[in-house]
Amino acid sequence: AGMEGSGDASRAVADWRLAVWTLCSVLLPVLITAWCSFQRSRRQLLIRDIFRKSKHDWHYTDLFGQPSYCCVCAQHILRGAFCGCCGLRVCERCLKKADQRFLCKEIMMRGTAGAASSMPHHWIRGNVPLCSCCMVCKQQCGTQPKLCDYRCVWCQYTVHDECMMDYLRTEDCTFGEFKDLIIPPYYLSTINQMRKEKRTSFEKVVPYCRKHWMPVMVLANTRSGNNMGEILLAEFKMLLNPIQVFDLSKIAPAKALQLCTWLPNSAVRILVCGGDGTVGWVLDAIDEMKIKGQERHIPQVAVLPLGTGNDLSNTLGWGAGYAGEVPVEQILRNVMEADGIKLDRWKVQVTNKGYYNLRKPKVFTMNNYFSIGPDALMALNFHAHREKTPSLFSSRIINKAVYFFYGTKDCLVQECKDLNKKVELELDGERIELPNLEGIIVLNIGYWGGGCRLWEGMGDEPYPLARHDDGLLEVVGVHGSFHCAQIQVKLANPVRLGQAHTVRLILKSSKMPMQVDGEPWAQGPCTVTITHKTHALMLYHSGEQTDDDDASSLSE
Repeated sequence: AGMEGSGDASRAVADWRLAVWTLCSVLLPVLITAWCSFQRSRRQLLIRDIFRKSKHDWHYTDLFGQPSYCCVCAQHILRGAFCGCCGLRVCERCLKKADQRFLCKEIMMRGTAGAASSMPHHWIRGNVPLCSCCMVCKQQCGTQPKLCDYRCVWCQYTVHDECMMDYLRTEDCTFGEFKDLIIPPYYLSTINQMRKEKRTSFEKVVPYCRKHWMPVMVLANTRSGNNMGEILLAEFKMLLNPIQVFDLSKIAPAKALQLCTWLPNSAVRILVCGGDGTVGWVLDAIDEMKIKGQERHIPQVAVLPLGTGNDLSNTLGWGAGYAGEVPVEQILRNVMEADGIKLDRWKVQVTNKGYYNLRKPKVFTMNNYFSIGPDALMALNFHAHREKTPSLFSSRIINKAVYFFYGTKDCLVQECKDLNKKVELELDGERIELPNLEGIIVLNIGYWGGGCRLWEGMGDEPYPLARHDDGLLEVVGVHGSFHCAQIQVKLANPVRLGQAHTVRLILKSSKMPMQVDGEPWAQGPCTVTITHKTHALMLYHSGEQTDDDDASSLSE
């Protein structure tokens, strides 16, 4: 009995040991994971706190796009923080030291000679751009696998360690290739002092080493199209003064454009990075400047197309879409070389019908086109689904695939048939007899539907070319979604209804989809009146032409 009792006790102890070890084997990984998560979250809070208080434009990345070295400890790093303005790269451990040790680009800086002050180079060591050349010996920089060589954050010149002589450290910076686009820090400080003294002759203040100064402002919508706005913001801040670069998701265009009042009259150029909707938003803000009496500060506008359709940018020669294939340096060169032109802007007034209608008419500003029918229905369906799940519509390819889906669906359903029985159309006061149609499109620009020259169609008939600065609108009809698809691949012509200075469309019955520049809505019986509103000053890039442009120029 004693032996059995001792055996039971030993088995009980063994069972307890097993239970304890099992519990430890379960709890230990959980505790380690919890401790690591706590440390990681604590580290992230510290990093965010440094980011928030810093004068640098810090961003964190899990993987650098090129071989990188910490600017403090000089160790090779795969991940860490980088400054979007001056280009510093640093590991997590050295972030605080780097933030305290290195200065970022100064957007305003007081000089001894005012705006005519010279400025020394601002050198940053290491991580120079690939394929950059030394300004002294003209040999390639950054070829050694270590933290080496220097780059000036303003002029972008690079210099070897051994070529960095004493005179280079104190030499005046000329701001490099883009000196005519950059707003120098000393200039802003001088203008700020002049405003305090209530002096307004800013055009007499010429920055140091400037002859043909045309400062550029970059307004980027980080939510447009393929979500390239964040990358472009950092790249433009590297090349320009950071005060010239604005994120439209954080600051409204009207507020950003107030910088124009600090700059010489009629000298400013604006690069809008976004879709046609973003361009319209900026042009509306420029119209507000006219109302405030700031006509002399009105800038000229260039476009970097990040949206889905991009018909306005295509018309102005800036292409149908940007996906990073052109370096930002070349984009700035294109902005410098672009020619100024005018763009007609139109007032679209929608007045609801009814004896007891007390609502004010809806008023829109049109840059591209107005439509009623199948293409407006596609835009309405697309807009409704994007509002429900915006995360799914972050790619230009996906967006166009959704449009294709709804266009195919409408070919089968034909929700807009017999439009000619539901509407009346007047061009410059003259009523137009409509054939059997499903849609009517009123055009201000040459391109429509993501790159189609709708008015010219197949190009086999002698019609006057559509222009965006002649004060005329082109009005066409389509037989349905399938007809639209045929026109886009040049297998059919539109139903050309005419050109006019004023267009009036009366929707007599039922509810129909309408859109102005891609902004759709469902509209009941109403009267739509389109009249000329104003001109916008735009920039035309003539460097590249599409096949359609070549054909158009030949026909001229």
